[in-house]
Amino acid sequence: MTQRVYQAWKGSNKFILGGRLIFGPDARSVPLTVLLILVPVVLFCVFVARHLRHEFSPYNAGYAILVVPILFTIYVLILLSFTSARDPGIVPRNSHPPEEDLRYETTVSADGRQTPSVQIPRTKEVMVNGITVRVKYCDTCMLYRPPRCSHCSICNNCVERFDHHCPWVGQCIGLRNYRFFFMFVSSATLLCIYVFAMSALYIKIIMDHQRGTVWMAMRVSPWAVALMAYCFIALWFVGGLTGFHSYLISTNQTTYENFRYRPNSRTVAYNRGCANNFMEVFCTKVKPSRNNFRAFVEEELPRVVTLPTTTTTTTKESAEAEDEIGSRRQKVEDDLDIGDDLMNLSQRCNAAEASNDQPHQTLDIDQSALGVADRAATIRTETRHGSWGRRSGSWDIAADVANSNVRESQNYATAKEERG
Repeated sequence: MTQRVYQAWKGSNKFILGGRLIFGPDARSVPLTVLLILVPVVLFCVFVARHLRHEFSPYNAGYAILVVPILFTIYVLILLSFTSARDPGIVPRNSHPPEEDLRYETTVSADGRQTPSVQIPRTKEVMVNGITVRVKYCDTCMLYRPPRCSHCSICNNCVERFDHHCPWVGQCIGLRNYRFFFMFVSSATLLCIYVFAMSALYIKIIMDHQRGTVWMAMRVSPWAVALMAYCFIALWFVGGLTGFHSYLISTNQTTYENFRYRPNSRTVAYNRGCANNFMEVFCTKVKPSRNNFRAFVEEELPRVVTLPTTTTTTTKESAEAEDEIGSRRQKVEDDLDIGDDLMNLSQRCNAAEASNDQPHQTLDIDQSALGVADRAATIRTETRHGSWGRRSGSWDIAADVANSNVRESQNYATAKEERG
């Protein structure tokens, strides 16, 4: 059965509703974020806003204090869903490296053999607004990352204009959801300020009505005090993020670029001025997703990378050297065989003479053959004993082997003179 793209997705994302919504691998944090928003607002509406309805004239104006946080909370949750449940700008990965960037190289080994190999440059340079920018090759996605793109190790995807991976929204923050992320954080900041201000106002009203101290008002409405403390702590997080990202937008940077590069080496290729930078983030059309997660997977035929044909050329000198080595090797093998036969024949004749106690028979052996036998014995002895500690291919004869060969030759000559 043919699978859809989201079913065969190689990243770490999680999909729901048949691939219509995409989350990061840590999507379990999203319900926690929702509770951190909903619970304080519900407590505020029940224990604070409900009592403030009658404190403003005309009478119906007090209901605005109750309606505003409810509508604002719905707005914040919608922004949260736009941030965490959509494609942040994932670059589709390739099934094979780009052929136009492949480099075919030939490696020459020590014995002269040439081995062709395929390599791809790790970086290449592109022009952005007249400034040269270096982009890197991603081994996982098998593509050159576009400028300002980075590979998220949590989601295992390359994301355009990668800012950071936010665990509170369970998603990467990139080109297609950065606008909604900033609006979510800034709106949450305003909501905290509103709840904090209305809770403080309620404490003030209690103090005025009962003409008591702050401690007495706090005992009357402990939930208002708890909401003020909660909003004060939350403001350090969401308020700090709002201020930090306002600075990043004004200078057209990302969080990744701000922490990755030093101030004196940070690129200015994308900075178009404060006003234009804000216009780029909030007033431009959101680019459509490059991925159709509900589409069916198209099976691709396996691609074979054809290496360039390389002809191994052997020079005349190297060919002659190989022929000479081959002839020497064959000659040595033939000499070994001949020497073995002659030595065996000589031993059989000597043994027969010793057993029969007959006059010595004359065994005429060609001196050249004898030389071959001596060389054969010497070579075999050197092969057994003389190769330890020497380089391969060394035919040096040990001193004891040479002396034994001389003594054997002298004994053979004496015996031959006596027989003569």
